[in-house]
Amino acid sequence: MSQHNKVNPADPTTIPKFIDPLEKPKVARPKRNHKYPLNSYYELEMKEAHHRFHRYFPLTKVWGYDGLVPGPTIEAMKDKTTYVKYINKLPKKHFLPVDTTLHTANDSPEVRTVTHLHGANVFWESDGHPESWYTQNYEYVGPKFRREVHEYTNHQPATTLWYHDHAMALTRLNVYAGLAGYYLLRDFMEERLQLPSGKYEIPMIIQDKSFNEDGSLFYPDGPQPPFPPAPVKPSITVGHLGNTITVNGKVWPYLNVEPRKYRFRMLNASNRRGYIFRLSNNQPMIQLGTDGGFLTAPNPVNKIELLPAERTDLIIDFTNLAGQTIILMNDDTESAPPNEHTSVIMQFRVCVPLQGKDTSVIPTEMAPRGMDLHTEHAHIERDLPLTASVDDYGRLMLMLNDKMYHEPATEKPSLDSIEIWNFINTTPIPHPIHIHLIQGKIIGRRPFDVQKYLNEGILEMGDLELPRDYETGFKDVFKADVGYVTSVIMHWKDFTGNYIWHCHFLEHEDHDMMRPITVINDAHPVQLPHANEGHNDAAPPTDNPQNNQLANTLLAKDSELSESVEENNAETNENKEEE
Repeated sequence: MSQHNKVNPADPTTIPKFIDPLEKPKVARPKRNHKYPLNSYYELEMKEAHHRFHRYFPLTKVWGYDGLVPGPTIEAMKDKTTYVKYINKLPKKHFLPVDTTLHTANDSPEVRTVTHLHGANVFWESDGHPESWYTQNYEYVGPKFRREVHEYTNHQPATTLWYHDHAMALTRLNVYAGLAGYYLLRDFMEERLQLPSGKYEIPMIIQDKSFNEDGSLFYPDGPQPPFPPAPVKPSITVGHLGNTITVNGKVWPYLNVEPRKYRFRMLNASNRRGYIFRLSNNQPMIQLGTDGGFLTAPNPVNKIELLPAERTDLIIDFTNLAGQTIILMNDDTESAPPNEHTSVIMQFRVCVPLQGKDTSVIPTEMAPRGMDLHTEHAHIERDLPLTASVDDYGRLMLMLNDKMYHEPATEKPSLDSIEIWNFINTTPIPHPIHIHLIQGKIIGRRPFDVQKYLNEGILEMGDLELPRDYETGFKDVFKADVGYVTSVIMHWKDFTGNYIWHCHFLEHEDHDMMRPITVINDAHPVQLPHANEGHNDAAPPTDNPQNNQLANTLLAKDSELSESVEENNAETNENKEEE
C-alpha cells in the first residue's frame, strides 16, 4: 500500500510532515477603474473553491478571497490611498455549522460577509464593522453597511496588516473556511533599512485546522467535552483547536533556503490557538516589528508568543547554517496540552547554494526614538473587567465591561485624546484583546486579588510588571493575562465614528465578547467622574455571582478542549474502521 493510501486527514499521526514546500501567497494586482487613480483599485472575489492542504489529501472545500487560501497579498504604500472592493460570490448556504441563536444570526441571511483590514487607521465606514455585512449582489445588507468600496488612506507607519472576514456571529466560521489574507504596508524608511526583500521576504499565515477522513474541514457543531452539551444544535463552541498546523495553507510544510538572512512576516490567524515560536537549534530570531510597525532597534529574542491576530516581523539568519535543517517549534502550553504534532510548525532546509552576495543588513536603529505615548498625557483611564457568565441556554459566555454587544456603547473616546485602558481579567484563561483603529502600547501588568474584586468590587493590585521583550512596540492586540490588570495606552486620532473592541479568540468574539466604541468630537480635558463607576469600589462586576462561579468553573477546563476533541476524533475513526 502506498504512503498516500495510509494517510487519514483526520488522524495527525498518519500525516507525514515536511512533504509540501511553503508557498508565498499570490500578490494581488490592481485593476483599471476610471473612478480611481491608476494602480490604486483592487477587486477581490470571495468565493467557494477547492484547495489541497497536503500532497496526500483530497481537495478540500474552502472559501477564499479569489478562491485562494490564503487570499492574495495586497501591497500598499504609506499615504497613498488604496481602494478595495470585496465582492461576495459565496453560496447562500454555509458548509460549516451555523448557530442561529447568536446575535443577528436568527433573523439574517445564513451567509454574510464583511472584510476588516486588521490594524488599519481607517474611517469607520471602511473598517469592516461586523454590522456592515452584505450578501451576494448586496441584496441584503447590515444596519451599518455604508459603502461597497473600502478606502484605505494608509496614513500610518509601514507594518504587517491582514484582512479577514468580520461578519457578525460568523467570523469564526468564515475565517476558518479561509477568508483571510495579508496587507503589507510599506514606507520610505523601510526602503532605506536594506532589509531582506523580494524572494527573501516571506509572509507566513499560521493556522491550526482539523479535517474529516474525506479531507473536508472539520469544525464542531457544539460544545466539546468537558463542556456539557448545548440545548441547541448547531451551537457555538468555547473555542476550536485544530490537530494540525498549516502555514500559508499547507500542513507542516518545508522551505528550502540559502545560507543568508531571510525576513519573515508571521501572523497567527488561528481561531483560538496561541503559539510560542522557537527555532529547534535555539538560535535567536531578530525581531524587527510588532503589530503596529518597526521597533526602535532590532530585538534578538529566543522565543516569541503570538496569540490570535498578533503579528511579528523578524529576521532569521541562516548564514552559518549551510547543510543544516531547522524546525520552527511551538512551545505554547496555555492553549492546550503539548503534543508531537501541534508543537511543530514547519521546517527550514539550508540546502540552496547562495545566489550572489547577501547585501541585506540588520539595522542598528529603525523607528525614531522619542515617539512614545506618555501616561501623564492621558485624558481618561478606564477599568474594564473581562468576566465569565452563562447565557440563556446555559452556555459559557465571556463578556467585556460586564456587558453584551447590543448594549449601548460605554467606551466613547474623544478625537485627539490619549486614554489608558486597564483590562481586568477575572477569568482563568488569557484573552487577546483587539481594539480597532488604534495602535497602542502595553504599559505593563499588575497582579490583583481576583476573588476580592469579584466578591467586593475592590481592585487590590501588586507591583507593575513590564511588557515582555517581544511586545514592547506598538500593537493592536494585547494579551490580558490571567489574574492580572493589563494596562494599555493609546492615542485616538484622525477619525471619529463607530468602531469595536473584542477578544480575538473568534469563538469568544462571536458569542458577545465584543463591544462597540464610539469615537466622538468632544474633547475631555480631564478625567470624567463617571469613567470608572461600578468597577473600582462599587458592586462586583457581575450581578449574578452564581453564574460567574459556574462560568469560571467551566472555563478553567478550557485547556482540556484540544485533548478531548482529538480523543473524540480518534474514537470516531476507530468506530468507522470497526464498521
